[in-house]
Amino acid sequence: MKNIAYFFITAISIVIVLVFGKTLLIPFVFAILLWFVIREIRELLDKIPFVKKRFALWAKNLLTSIIILSILGFASGLITANINALAYSYPKYEANVGSMVEKVNKAFNIDVFEYINTHSGDIDFGTILRSIFNSLSEIFSSTFMILIYVAFIFLEEAFFRPKLANMFADSERFDRIMEIIKSIEISVAKYLGLKTLVSFITGVLSYFVLLIIGIDSPVFWAFLIFLLNFIPTIGSLIGTLFPAVFCLLQFGEISSALLVLFIVGAIQIVVGNVLEPKLMGSSMNLSALVTILALSFWGAIWGITGMILSIPITVIMVIIFSQFPSTKAVAIMLSEKGEV
Repeated sequence: MKNIAYFFITAISIVIVLVFGKTLLIPFVFAILLWFVIREIRELLDKIPFVKKRFALWAKNLLTSIIILSILGFASGLITANINALAYSYPKYEANVGSMVEKVNKAFNIDVFEYINTHSGDIDFGTILRSIFNSLSEIFSSTFMILIYVAFIFLEEAFFRPKLANMFADSERFDRIMEIIKSIEISVAKYLGLKTLVSFITGVLSYFVLLIIGIDSPVFWAFLIFLLNFIPTIGSLIGTLFPAVFCLLQFGEISSALLVLFIVGAIQIVVGNVLEPKLMGSSMNLSALVTILALSFWGAIWGITGMILSIPITVIMVIIFSQFPSTKAVAIMLSEKGEV
């Protein structure tokens, strides 16, 4: 009974810290993930003999960081320009909405506005879109803090192994801890790399479809599809619905919206159900139910950002839990087939 009480007290304490400390914790989690990515790119650079021999560790870290920041800076500028263009184009959509509503009223003999008002509580796209924008704003506004964290992580990296060696004098325990850290690094880096590749392919293919259809600011919608693809299960659905709904506003007719819905939806299905499983396999080793629960939990406490981070965090938890006898049962329950 006492153990159960300790468990609930600990669990509630952790949730409280996660909720009230998210301003500090979210940038730190992103910094850790960015550190994983930089380490993986650094290892790729080490495969080039000239780079491995001629460049010191700090130089390779700096070079990798510059490459990543340049890509992020270019993408950020491109997306900002598209969002501004989208904002300036908004007034012309009002006439299209009125025309479309009038057509629907005549065709089905209903009052569209009354119907929407009656059922608006079912799905609030405005609230979802605002949440996405707010999450993006939080991430971009925390960029400086993330970079500071990454810089100090790199400074700490040089002394991390000696510190662990002093903490765990027993060589077996030390090797075990290093093995856990390496497992986390490999799994998270593999997930981030492959998920980014799959999301990028989905975004690029969707961009060309949206460009051909003629939707305004296709780069923005392609980026939104790319970003939402990191959210398990529901991300691809929302990423398909948003540009489809926007087509109704822009063109005032349903044919373009259906084209977006079916073609972009088909891309999501093919990439998500054919390409992604072949690339990623069962490397994440997470139960489908656990994936949904993790998505719901992290989404509840950290919003859209939490949904994006839900899988990497859960993978890390499974790896850590699997290494200790007292928590191995939890890791087995969280795993896909009970093998950890």
